[in-house]
Amino acid sequence: MSKTTSETIQIGTRNLAKLKFSADGLIPVIIQDYQNGLVLMMAYMNLESLKRTIKIGKTCFWSRSRGKFWVKGETSGHFQFIKEVRYDCDCDTLLIKVRQVGAACHTNAKSCFYRKIS
Repeated sequence: MSKTTSETIQIGTRNLAKLKFSADGLIPVIIQDYQNGLVLMMAYMNLESLKRTIKIGKTCFWSRSRGKFWVKGETSGHFQFIKEVRYDCDCDTLLIKVRQVGAACHTNAKSCFYRKIS
């Protein structure tokens, strides 16, 4: 599902029903650059933030620490524009491929996974 100004991302109710949210209503989401496959970050969504993500075409997460929704880039301008939404074989993790504008990490790194255990 590519996202342009004239396209709409849709997720059927059948697909939504398959998703397995945790007891606290969350599902982990891996964010990946759609062009080069770089894993950019990991966050959580609840059902409402997933619906908002699909509706606005940008990632919208649920902040566990702040207890509220947040659209990636709303303060930094580093938005993530949705290209594709997938779910894994167990239906308990999402993979969202995005066009990343600017840095994905709050440290201003391109990816949150810039550290390596050696």
